[in-house]
Amino acid sequence: MLVVSLMRLDDQEVKLQEAFPNVDFKFYKHPSQLPEEVQQQMDVLISYHPEVDEAFIENAPQLKWIAWYATGVNPLPFEILKKREIQLTNAGGVHAQQLTEFLFAYILDDYKELKAIYEEQQARIYNHKRVTPSVKDQHILFLGTGKIPQRAAQVAQTLGMKTIGLNTTGHAADHFDETYAISERQHVYEKADIVVNLLPETVDTRYLLTAEDFKAMNQRTLFVNLGRGTIAKEAVIVDALKNKMIRKAYLDVFEKEPLESNSELYQLDNVFLTPHISGSHVDNKKLATDIFSNNLKSFLNNGDLIENNVNIDRGY
Repeated sequence: MLVVSLMRLDDQEVKLQEAFPNVDFKFYKHPSQLPEEVQQQMDVLISYHPEVDEAFIENAPQLKWIAWYATGVNPLPFEILKKREIQLTNAGGVHAQQLTEFLFAYILDDYKELKAIYEEQQARIYNHKRVTPSVKDQHILFLGTGKIPQRAAQVAQTLGMKTIGLNTTGHAADHFDETYAISERQHVYEKADIVVNLLPETVDTRYLLTAEDFKAMNQRTLFVNLGRGTIAKEAVIVDALKNKMIRKAYLDVFEKEPLESNSELYQLDNVFLTPHISGSHVDNKKLATDIFSNNLKSFLNNGDLIENNVNIDRGY
């Protein structure tokens, strides 16, 4: 069996080779370095590159499984994967801890007014009379109730927050006090002090949030987007912030990336931006390779994948 990785996996390469001595592994730094003859012979592909398109897969006739080393699989050509019956796994859950840490860094930065305190520090003002609100008893609403939202909701509950989850059907999920169907969202927003998007990009979630969604939120709402920038058009978010439909936003993902220097978001004083780094972690390759190794053991045994299977019809 030939397993090809279109990225270098550092010390994980040796671990894979030692754990699976009968598997032929080939590691490349980038898809552009992949020889055509290797592409045509490979059985398993490790990647997260946009170059893995329909033409790429057409030129890989032996390909049986793509191990996608990212959570979002939306760049992949689903139709040909389905036609060829190519199995797909992702790295869902790998980013849960890191994203959760960033989420609560944003929330506590806001609630504890750390930027205002720093500005006073720069002005040599010693304001010992400042009083800040607590997150205890605040209602935090998550768009999505998968692995990452569940981890974030668990931390929220530890801090005494009330957790609300929105998913496809409104089914219950761990660490959520209440759950509702996404279709009910505009009737649920009024409960929330904080709204967090952690949905993947699919046909159903692309531009899911419109001006009507932001109008339905409380004016005190803090909006955080750690999911996908295509959850809403940039102009819609700008308008919601400018017209105070919501109080403030922390955004790590954007409709078009990289965010252009002339974006109106840079001109607003009630939004804080990070450059799509909330999921970046020094151990991401290791964590994703742990998932891959578990799957490879099963795949070699009976052709089945046991962890992080992606439903191609649903896109996640």
